[in-house]
Amino acid sequence: MEQQTLAGFDTEEALAGVVESVIFAAPSGGFAVFRLTPDHESGRVNVTVQSEAPLVGQQVALKGHWVVHPKFGRQFRAEHLIASAPTSADGIERFLASGVIDGIGPALARRIVQHFGAETLDILEQQPARLAEIPGVGSATAKKAATSYQAQSELRDIMIWLEEHGISGTFAARIFKQYGSFALDVLEHHPYRLTAEVSGIGFLTADALAKRLGVEADSPVRLRAGLDYALSRIALSGHCCIPEAALIERAAKVLSAPHEAVRDALSRGIEADYFAVESIGGETLVYPPLLYDAECRTAELLRYLAGRADQLTVGAPDALVADWEARAGLRLAAGQRAAIEGALTSGILVLTGGPGTGKTTVVRGMIELLERQGLTILLGAPTGRAAKRLSEATGRKAVTVHRMLEAQGGAQAMFAKDEDEQLEADVIILDEVSMMDIVLMRHFLEAVPAGCHLILVGDVDQLPAVGPGAVLKDILRSGVIPSVCLTEVFRQDEASRIVLNAHAINQGRLPECAEDGDFRFYELPDAEATADRIVDLCARILPAEGYSPLADIQVLSPMHRQDCGVDSLNRRLQAALNPPSPAKSEYTNSVLTLRLGDKVMQTKNNYQKRVFNGDIGFIRELEADHLTVRFAEETVDYERAEIGELTLAYAMSVHKSQGSEYPVIVLPLVPGHRIMLQRNLLYTAVTRAKSLVILLGSKAALQTAVENDRTKRRYTLLAERLAQAL
Repeated sequence: MEQQTLAGFDTEEALAGVVESVIFAAPSGGFAVFRLTPDHESGRVNVTVQSEAPLVGQQVALKGHWVVHPKFGRQFRAEHLIASAPTSADGIERFLASGVIDGIGPALARRIVQHFGAETLDILEQQPARLAEIPGVGSATAKKAATSYQAQSELRDIMIWLEEHGISGTFAARIFKQYGSFALDVLEHHPYRLTAEVSGIGFLTADALAKRLGVEADSPVRLRAGLDYALSRIALSGHCCIPEAALIERAAKVLSAPHEAVRDALSRGIEADYFAVESIGGETLVYPPLLYDAECRTAELLRYLAGRADQLTVGAPDALVADWEARAGLRLAAGQRAAIEGALTSGILVLTGGPGTGKTTVVRGMIELLERQGLTILLGAPTGRAAKRLSEATGRKAVTVHRMLEAQGGAQAMFAKDEDEQLEADVIILDEVSMMDIVLMRHFLEAVPAGCHLILVGDVDQLPAVGPGAVLKDILRSGVIPSVCLTEVFRQDEASRIVLNAHAINQGRLPECAEDGDFRFYELPDAEATADRIVDLCARILPAEGYSPLADIQVLSPMHRQDCGVDSLNRRLQAALNPPSPAKSEYTNSVLTLRLGDKVMQTKNNYQKRVFNGDIGFIRELEADHLTVRFAEETVDYERAEIGELTLAYAMSVHKSQGSEYPVIVLPLVPGHRIMLQRNLLYTAVTRAKSLVILLGSKAALQTAVENDRTKRRYTLLAERLAQAL
């Protein structure tokens, strides 16, 4: 619902008053609603602001517009907010009683203000030891309160500084959280750091601040920052590096600077080893240092491990495989036998193949024969769902790569297992390696001990990793690591239509569909009708066929936007599958509503909680200030400020589904998603299903997806490094 500007109130106005209460504060810090008692008006006013909420009792000065919300009525939409400490005794008491100062609650706030009156905040700032004059307040409580109030004072100073320099004070809380007491120093002397280190602050905002601080348009500092920013964006598209000319073009556009000036700045940065470069085939490629180091180290470690694996005392590997084949009652294809034999003889082996080609059988054979040699085996995969699949397929314990490496810390990846304290294993088997980006692969390989055998398993035709690099494809492209590609689909006459159609799609042929088989297509007139049918399928039709809407059915989408995008479908499916009721508590922010019982997904790696991007769970408890989610391997509590790490998961992107398998996959294909419709995306989606695939939408969109085999090139030189062509 859109807010409408009130007639007669379309010019910017100022409003000042005391914050009476905070109605809503988004955990991300990006939106808040609070009730204000204006200085010069009677009654109270509801205020919305795109920032952290102010504190109860604070005096605030606002600039913005009056609007009418269709549901909540007349509000003041603040575009600028400056908060100052309250001055009246009543305001000071409300401020302290709000709980914003550690160690002070409502009862103690009343006693403190009764004792010190309007001088209370001056006492807190300048003479905090005097708090001990209050009965029951010890030195520890006084010190904690003084430290907490000092932090609030620094936050206020940052907000005022930003507003004075033409930048919205709404960023103050995020800046203070990142830099603490050093925030003002960073703002004044290193403004471009904000772009890389503070969420929500882009290059243009930091650049505008730098300009106000006197940084000239042709300053070397500014030009290098523009290059830094342009280079940092390449990883978001999966690249490890970028051609020099393309980088100069991007940076010049961001900086509105002459290409020659940007080229000179790049040359100076390269000479100073600020940027990493590699030349191949007459082309110079520029790297962010982190990705350059990761790519070089990954190649070095793969070559090292391939040559250092302990030789197994296996006299006749072909005889061992034949014996296992007979005992298992199987008849292996030549490629399957070669793969199992390779596991007994190679330091590193890559096993690839599509659905129905017998990868799982091969992995089980590898494990059994390697265990018979007395070897210790670790099994892993990039995601929890992929690890669970591997465990179910092999009957052995499998963990995520992050758990294997004992991930620690908060937002940044830190691992207890590394080159100094390595994993304890003779063999490590990793599944779904197409999902591994170059940075995670580097961390993993550093923890693999010399002499350990490594088996990498994956499907190279699936979508590449979300992060930078194309590790599996590059290893195969290098031609220096032993590999086996399984291509034969077993028992084609008995194979499911899903398997046969997956291979047809991969070969550029339209899938064979029926309205009542295990691979269906429903043609619909438009995206809205398609979205309506998806809801009907999940809420009525498929449950009538015996499928659980939450446990068995997964809706996928090529995009997040539009009627058939992830966001819209999640809202529709939540309303149909988990509707509101008085018995279900809710949490709402500016983006979505979470409800008790909802199916949710973790959207970022949280090493402290040991849950990772893409993990799926269900909300089991939900209260005003926290909720609890049951994941496959963990039950995790989220405080209010952490709830922003979750999103609904009734629908998800095809990229997020990688490594998973579901009984039923439902995938819309509509013309509005044309930009994302390509063969490897459709192939990845279809191969997520075990029992039933339902495609619906436009036949033209389906044909576009099948015919579009123009996968976007990723700039990476891992294959060349492995082949020692550099």
